[in-house]
Amino acid sequence: MATRGSRETTMAKDSTSRPKRCFETSLDIRVGTYEIDYAGHVSNQVYLRWCEDLRLQLLEEHFPLEGLMADGFMPVLISSEVRYHKPIKLFDKPTGYMWLEKLGPATMEFCGEFKVGEMLATSVKHTGVFVNTTTMKPTRMPEKIVTKFKEWQGNDDRN
Repeated sequence: MATRGSRETTMAKDSTSRPKRCFETSLDIRVGTYEIDYAGHVSNQVYLRWCEDLRLQLLEEHFPLEGLMADGFMPVLISSEVRYHKPIKLFDKPTGYMWLEKLGPATMEFCGEFKVGEMLATSVKHTGVFVNTTTMKPTRMPEKIVTKFKEWQGNDDRN
């Protein structure tokens, strides 16, 4: 399991360092010996667990899961895309980043990346929906997420 080191959250990054990313969060990760596969690098399945840690951290920082579920909304991941650029190995010190890239009426797209120093090792894209906890059917995006996303867009001065 990823070990939480330093965490960083931002509504927007300084444009001189990196592009601004909505609700970006980061997590320093310790690579465990049990996460290494026969080829000597982090197993593909581990990245999905690290992504889940980052998604849950992002939600907790901006839209606490307990509150969403109390309001009848349960997040469900419906697709994942992972692109491996460079392998992460046992003694590497990766940092994971995740942010909310797009928000639709019923879907949200998270993007993320894992870097070792400045080297991009992996990039990810996940699409999620919310289901109603009573009917277990997909539902529209919770209003508090839509509102906060629109606020971020209104404060975004990238253009």
